[in-house]
Amino acid sequence: MSALRVGVLAYPGCFASEVFGVPDLLTMATHVAGPDRAGYEVSVISSRRRVAASGGAALTVSPLREVDVLVVPGFELLPGLDVDAKLASLAPEVAAIHSHAAAGHVVVSICVGAFLLAEAGLLKGRRATTSWLFADELARRCPDADVRPERLVVTDKGVTTTAAFSAMYDFALELIRQHSGAGVARATARVALVDDARSSQAPYVDVRLLPQPGSEFSRRVMRWLDQNLAARYDLAALADTFNVSTRTLLRRFADETGQSPLQYLRSSRVHRARHLLETTDRTVASISSAIGYRDPGTFAVLFAKHTGRRPRDYRAAFRRGAN
Repeated sequence: MSALRVGVLAYPGCFASEVFGVPDLLTMATHVAGPDRAGYEVSVISSRRRVAASGGAALTVSPLREVDVLVVPGFELLPGLDVDAKLASLAPEVAAIHSHAAAGHVVVSICVGAFLLAEAGLLKGRRATTSWLFADELARRCPDADVRPERLVVTDKGVTTTAAFSAMYDFALELIRQHSGAGVARATARVALVDDARSSQAPYVDVRLLPQPGSEFSRRVMRWLDQNLAARYDLAALADTFNVSTRTLLRRFADETGQSPLQYLRSSRVHRARHLLETTDRTVASISSAIGYRDPGTFAVLFAKHTGRRPRDYRAAFRRGAN
């Protein structure tokens, strides 16, 4: 096997850590594999002569060249950012991405680098992912894509997208498995202290950081549900509380939030359970009861559906110490 040519596409405002994260792990893999195994020829390339990453860090770049794998890092997507203007300013990079894919080479995005791939037309008809924080925005901007916000890494027909920041290591480890073998990938993960057994970003989602949908009516309903997590869900009683019919309640809540009150209640209960699992010594049965589930088994199934982990596994991974 010959060295795999990997190019990282640097551009103004990209995250420097996402420029160097994949190359650094590939360098470790080369050392782990030894001199008798084909390694990686890594370069930081750009359509520009000078590039300043986020925070103003100057990057040394090489001109665009043909590579086997093109990695597109993400950028700082702040609230209120004009994404259209940002992408328009990166027209040379979008053209380079499109050209690389058209030549039949692999394209990979890190985090919101997926927005550049979408602008280049690469996500149409493909499954994709990005940071859970911006997955809805990506789906809105690219309705022809099948956005999977729970996935860490998605590969579909030569195009790979990853979740936020550290998911670049999940991608890099998979690349190492394919090019250098499972043993080298496993050893590299151990050397770098990188988790090589993750499969979902669902356990990391914090709904409090997401833009809150709805207007005053749905927010009042959500507040009431949050304050009565342990109460039995009774749609008729809930409608009476807000002096509307059940049909009106469901319609207005769905129109404003895109979900039903019961769906919101379940996600709110899971959020509370996550907090209790992370910060207390309470048993799973006790937590289940505290958020309205008499049967711990039913609660465990719901929790796993939302987070990708059973309650005890979640506590083992995210335990912060009891209050």
